[in-house]
Amino acid sequence: MPRDADESASPPGEALLKEVFGFDVFRPGQGEIVDAVARGDNVLAIMPTGGGKSLCFQLPALMRGGITVVISPLIALMRDQVRGLRELGVCAGALTSGNTPEETDAVWTMLHEGRLKLLYLAPERLANGGTQRMLAEAGVSLIAVDEAHCVSQWGHDFRPDYLRIGELRRALGVPLAAFTATADPETQEEITRRLFDGEEPKTFLRGFDRPNIHLAFRPKDNPRSQILRFAAARKGRSGIVYCGTRNKTESIAGALRDDGHSACHYHGGMFPEDRREVEERFAVEDGLIVVATVAFGMGVDKPDIRWVAHADLPKSIESYYQEIGRAGRDGAPAETMTLYGADDIRLRRSQIDEGNAPPERRAADHGRLNALLGLAEALGCRRQQLLNYFGEASEPCGNCDLCDKPPLVFDGTEAVRKALSAALRTGESFGMGHLVDILMGNDTDKVRQRGHDKLPTFGVGRDLKKGQWQAVFRQMMGFDLVRPDADRHGALVMTDAAVPILRGQETIRLRRDVIDRAADRRPQVKTLVSEEDAPMMSALKAMRTALARDAQLPPYMIFPDRTLIEMAEKRPASLDDMARINGVGAKKLESYGAQFLSVITGAVEDMHPARRKLAGTDAGAILDRLQQVQLDLARGEDGTGKPLSCTTATLRQIAERRPSTLSDLARMGGMGEQKIDRFGAAFLDVLEQGNEG
Repeated sequence: MPRDADESASPPGEALLKEVFGFDVFRPGQGEIVDAVARGDNVLAIMPTGGGKSLCFQLPALMRGGITVVISPLIALMRDQVRGLRELGVCAGALTSGNTPEETDAVWTMLHEGRLKLLYLAPERLANGGTQRMLAEAGVSLIAVDEAHCVSQWGHDFRPDYLRIGELRRALGVPLAAFTATADPETQEEITRRLFDGEEPKTFLRGFDRPNIHLAFRPKDNPRSQILRFAAARKGRSGIVYCGTRNKTESIAGALRDDGHSACHYHGGMFPEDRREVEERFAVEDGLIVVATVAFGMGVDKPDIRWVAHADLPKSIESYYQEIGRAGRDGAPAETMTLYGADDIRLRRSQIDEGNAPPERRAADHGRLNALLGLAEALGCRRQQLLNYFGEASEPCGNCDLCDKPPLVFDGTEAVRKALSAALRTGESFGMGHLVDILMGNDTDKVRQRGHDKLPTFGVGRDLKKGQWQAVFRQMMGFDLVRPDADRHGALVMTDAAVPILRGQETIRLRRDVIDRAADRRPQVKTLVSEEDAPMMSALKAMRTALARDAQLPPYMIFPDRTLIEMAEKRPASLDDMARINGVGAKKLESYGAQFLSVITGAVEDMHPARRKLAGTDAGAILDRLQQVQLDLARGEDGTGKPLSCTTATLRQIAERRPSTLSDLARMGGMGEQKIDRFGAAFLDVLEQGNEG
């Protein structure tokens, strides 16, 4: 079984960050969380999707003795993370129902040999009494909980098995670190109560901003065509289209295929093996589009998703934030587009009102929907409004559709008052279509039969066209001035927020919807690299695809887009240069460095394995100078002596340990008396110069 948690010294986090993961610096907020988790504090970290949550428990696991148990919600997510860690040279394993017998045996072998550092488990496995006994004997030193909002009945992905995690923490007596991307105050309180027995953990609320993601909303106008145009402008890039119904996922996926895209659908009504096939395809295929319901949610761990589109309005601002957050997790440019219309608003309102939740929950859900509708109908920077909902202030972002092209607005007070008057004079018993007919003076059978052609409001809105009135009503619903009443078959009912406008006490500004189809067909697409670097980026991606196919890995596990972008832009000329690229750690450099370097330089650099391990470090440069000194003195200063040399392994040891005296140097393996006489003084000069440098 593994050593006790305190038996070995902890390596420094910064060194492991570079050596294992290939990063020179932490992302904002990561360093503090890593330090707290490695120290053994109980931690609750709320970080944006794509903000690097996994590193915040994976790195501390390497810094601490013993085993870190990771509770994660989906088998596919666990398998991806385990494969990714093994590619980095980390001993990790998962015990899941999806394991082959050979995979399970390999995990048990690593466990008994004391090599296992991270063990992934699904929360359902905690129901097995043997699991807790096994963990008690295994030397567990830390529990990490991914997607911790699943413990909360307020969270939108509640999983009952998460409720056993608090019991496990108490039984093992070890610290716990919980991570989630979205947690409002109610959810945070429930996480604290259920996982930490009400004791306040060290809480980190890290910025929700994802500045690499372009935000955009568009009113629905032939939604299928809008989705097809958006996808066409991004052909060959991996994307997700979220839909509100299963049938729509299938029809849009078919339309995308007919339009020449590689696309498939995904929803909860599919057979499990069919869903797994889609998940596996999405992981390994570049450029695949998955058209899905929100069943395709947690567990999507692909970092190079370049765009996310919503064919229908999400159910809340938290859902929207989490779903768009699946784009651009590697930090490279990504884009989103959310379509919405009056029908979406009616549907979402009715889902809340017709649900079985208690009144306070329904009120909270309406509030969450209001926040999303306010974002959809925003008059200024969307990112400012989104971050404000999560309690953060920001300047205009310059990376949303409203920053790209500020909307045209007008004083909509009179139009809104006319619409409210029409609703009130008809007893708040009719929907938008009938109210628009009244306002426009349309002499329909329904209007005449009910005598609504005699109302004072009949025909007062002839100054606006039908589409404009529909936009006014949509925005009124978005601002929660009117709501569809489920008990009245969706009739629009005025809310308290509308009263001051109706009475002339407040004014309201509305957006003037002008749908420019020509502009929509030629959307501005965010490019990954400059035109000059595009051919190199294509060549690097081709190499990645070939290596991934040979290794039977998803391409992003070789290198993510962000790393390839940096290679294409910086054009490393040597393995030393390659080691300085973000995302190129020691194991990745050894496995793939030479192949990618050959794409960039057109030649293969032959480097001794011992030297390759020091690539990009000061020790590597010192090793080069030691080898040159050894070559110069191979036959002594006068060139007539007996040839002498040190192995590369010996020189590497000297370069890493940097002895400062001849006696220290003599204690290095492979350094005998003759070699000290021949090389000692010169080696110390090199080391002294290296320390000064």
